[in-house]
Amino acid sequence: MKQILFALILLFCAHMHITAQTVVKPVAIGQKAPDLKFPNPAGKVLKLSEINKGRYVLLDFWSSWCIPCRASSPRLVQLYNDYSKKQFKGATKGFTVVSYSFDLDLPRWQEAINKDGLVWEYHFSDFKGWSSPVCKLYGVERIPQAFLLDPKGSIIGRYSSIEQAEADIARCAE
Repeated sequence: MKQILFALILLFCAHMHITAQTVVKPVAIGQKAPDLKFPNPAGKVLKLSEINKGRYVLLDFWSSWCIPCRASSPRLVQLYNDYSKKQFKGATKGFTVVSYSFDLDLPRWQEAINKDGLVWEYHFSDFKGWSSPVCKLYGVERIPQAFLLDPKGSIIGRYSSIEQAEADIARCAE
């Protein structure tokens, strides 16, 4: 009996050790942004690292059902319009917004993009909502939330509002 109990404890400890080594740690400022590769509303697969090459990216996490996200849409659209055509320090392609949605439903997601006038071309989702591995990867526990990436793909800012992001974006513009 003692041998069985000892073997079970040993197996449990081995499992915990292996599990602890595979836990995903959320990103931090200064780290390389984990790549994301998901379909846009038309089904075309977009890759964050390809969009990010040579440009600053505001990676915006939101959803059509999120009231604070939808309330901040006009300010995000204004920010995009104000900065998308400007020159940026060290960026050959300037600035854009990439929106990742925690939606579960394609039609509602598309409707929100259109209704809110989210005119940038980069929107994607895996339609897994809060079950998405993106939550753990980026440490997203609530939305809206955004990360500013430099043209080399490093995270240089993390924000819970568009207003917080704007000051850093303005500093990066020439």
